[in-house]
Amino acid sequence: MGGHVKAYKTYAEQVQILSGRGMQIGDEEVAVATLQRVNYYRLSGYWYPFRRLVNSARGDDFYEGTRFSDVVALYDFDARLRSSVFAALMPVELAIRAHVGHELGRIDPCAHLEVSKLGPTARQGDRYAKWVDRYNVELDKSREEFVDHHAQRYGGRLPVWAATEILDWGSLTFLFGFAPRQAQDAIADASGLTAPQLSSWLKALNLVRNTCAHHGRLFNRVHTISPKLPKVGHHPDLDAVSTDWSRTFGQLTLIQFLADRLGIGRSKLLPAVLRSFPSIQIVPKTHMGVPDGWQESSTLWA
Repeated sequence: MGGHVKAYKTYAEQVQILSGRGMQIGDEEVAVATLQRVNYYRLSGYWYPFRRLVNSARGDDFYEGTRFSDVVALYDFDARLRSSVFAALMPVELAIRAHVGHELGRIDPCAHLEVSKLGPTARQGDRYAKWVDRYNVELDKSREEFVDHHAQRYGGRLPVWAATEILDWGSLTFLFGFAPRQAQDAIADASGLTAPQLSSWLKALNLVRNTCAHHGRLFNRVHTISPKLPKVGHHPDLDAVSTDWSRTFGQLTLIQFLADRLGIGRSKLLPAVLRSFPSIQIVPKTHMGVPDGWQESSTLWA
């Protein structure tokens, strides 16, 4: 096999490496204690933007004024951001589940299990068959009382308004895609969007949710799914948000908008956590796509 494995380094040696590259360590004991609770490589994602740009690539040395305490403040902010986003997404997810279950149930109580009752997407390729397999696995794993109740009374076929409660966000997004267009339109209309727009938002927010669930770095992530936005003029509060929609602030704005339109009430969590962004000259809030005057620019963030 061959190949070189990096030599093992003690915590004190890791601190010395950072110091040698120009990071101000401050209290070395505190730095060692931090590396004991946060892996060096996890933390390295947070000192990455402090590394000097050399010919448009990141060098090993840090910008002058880089402090270990600033890196840790950024790491701690990102942990707060993830938990706030996760909490803000939950009521949005529950509301979408309720709408999907309600609109498909209007067509047939077991529309999710009868491909003839679904839209054309469910009859293309093998995605629907894979979805049913995954659904059945979730059903078998579920410990919900309502699942047992339906198994005993109705032979186990859950009506769609109950089935949506055991789906994760990814499965829910697929089920929305399989729904007939009139059901998609009704669900999207409740969100103030068209069906293709809501579909793209659900996919984008599924990735955001997974980042939060798996402790990924969120604050300066460039998101791969760009949301389809309504035409200018439909939603002045959304039009007023000037940002790069592939940045995290854009993704958080989607959550604020959906919460508002679905009647949940805009999350107070997200403005509060953004206000707690640490004051670091080298890595300003713009790394998240947060525009100047973000709280005054749109009622979504007020």
